[in-house]
Amino acid sequence: MTTKILIIDDDASFRRILEYNLQEEGYEILTASSGEEGIALFEAQAPNLIITDMRMAGISGMDVLSAVKKKSADTLVIIITAFGSVDRAVEAMKLGAYDYITKPVDRDELKLVVRKALDVTKLSLENRDLRKRIEDREEFKQMIGTSDALAKVFSLIAKVADTEAAILITGESGTGKELVARALHEKSSRRGSRFVAVNCAAIPRDLLESELFGHIKGAFTGAVKDQEGKFQQAAGGTIFLDEVSELSMEMQPKLLRVLQEKEVLPVGSSKSHKVDVRVVAATNSDIEELVAAVRFREDLYYRLSVIPIHLPPLRQRPGDIPLLVRHFASKAGCRHVVFSREAMDALTSYPWPGNVRELENMVTRMMILREKDTIGVEDLPKKILTPHEHEGSAAIINLPPEGYSLEQLEREVVIEALERNDWNKSAAAAFLKIPRHILLYRLEKFGIANQPKKSQ
Repeated sequence: MTTKILIIDDDASFRRILEYNLQEEGYEILTASSGEEGIALFEAQAPNLIITDMRMAGISGMDVLSAVKKKSADTLVIIITAFGSVDRAVEAMKLGAYDYITKPVDRDELKLVVRKALDVTKLSLENRDLRKRIEDREEFKQMIGTSDALAKVFSLIAKVADTEAAILITGESGTGKELVARALHEKSSRRGSRFVAVNCAAIPRDLLESELFGHIKGAFTGAVKDQEGKFQQAAGGTIFLDEVSELSMEMQPKLLRVLQEKEVLPVGSSKSHKVDVRVVAATNSDIEELVAAVRFREDLYYRLSVIPIHLPPLRQRPGDIPLLVRHFASKAGCRHVVFSREAMDALTSYPWPGNVRELENMVTRMMILREKDTIGVEDLPKKILTPHEHEGSAAIINLPPEGYSLEQLEREVVIEALERNDWNKSAAAAFLKIPRHILLYRLEKFGIANQPKKSQ
């Protein structure tokens, strides 16, 4: 199906330029010379995306945005504005615009913003379909994202949730493994019973057996009465064993027996108890490597990982970061707060070693401490703007013993990157491993407008 883009602008020559550039990408282009004509075309043709100028005679771009959002909240709108009217464009984003582009329009930037917008539209529709298939329960709503990687996780959950197969969830800390476990439980026929989560790494080793399987009175000092373990508490439901790779070699065969026999033996007892429970385990370690090093039993590994589900780190799905940022800002009661494009690009470029948990903590902190409703690059934590400083420890510059201005050093690095790439801004940004918008911010900050003339 052909992708239709509606361009609304009262400047005929500018409209033709946009039309030509986007037709090169294979899009079907509709054009309107006024806001009134644009709204009529939108209602008649249902385009996939709308690009509208901010200032036009008659109905303005803001009026177009308002009319479109009333009819179809999912239709994305890109605003085009003069450089001096960026504040109005930011206001438009608060009202629902997807993004804005300033004049004069850079053709590469135009194509990139359009491509991203269309990707968001496509993936949002796919994600919505997947969410419907898993009944869109409250626990699953916390899993935000439209990336292909996350869509595969959603699809796999829908397929395996209502089975009795043991599931092993792998992924780095902070990726949301417990959210997946809860979604599996809520989709299953066991959702009417308890979901019991156990962090195997947080319980002292000498108490873990009692916590999992229970104990009888007098089994050890302090055991003043019989106590059910987590497996019995989860009867009929799901038990989630987080950080299962932290189980001692002594505990592993005991867990294996429970999985094989479907019964638990309380500490100090000679009588086993049958348990009907679905087991979901998780780890942030490379468990296959632990098996190879004989630190985790191979038979237990295969028992736990009948269905493996891997959660990708946030750095591998950067397209989900803007959605997560808006979600966490809204969760903090700041739905009206807008992040500038440069700020969002910086957040998207940062590798997020703490994954979604780190992102949520940072956004929550920024919402509490903010002094304005528009977040720019200057408002971000310093580590976000220098995401690669931790990669490698070898020095690439020699600083004088008396010290040196960091701002001057950064300016020189930017100029050198431009010189190495013949003052091609896109190539220089790629060389510096930062988005083009961040480089443009640096150029404005340091007053670097054009290639300086060399002295004769």
